[in-house]
Amino acid sequence: MSDEHAGEFYYCIKHHTVEPYQGCKAKDRLGPYASHAEAARALEHVQENNERWDKEDKAWEGDAGNEDE
Repeated sequence: MSDEHAGEFYYCIKHHTVEPYQGCKAKDRLGPYASHAEAARALEHVQENNERWDKEDKAWEGDAGNEDE
């Protein structure tokens, strides 16, 4: 592994495991993360982001809806 990717961790969505840079194809994983622990909670982070973005979308759509009146 090159030093360029030392300390990078990824979460493989195909195998549901944390892996180093030289792991599964990029299309099958999330990251990079700075630690094994961060990569292990990648799916939780994705869920948190999705929930936040859904709330932001609803708020924006509500604001956009007021402009049409």
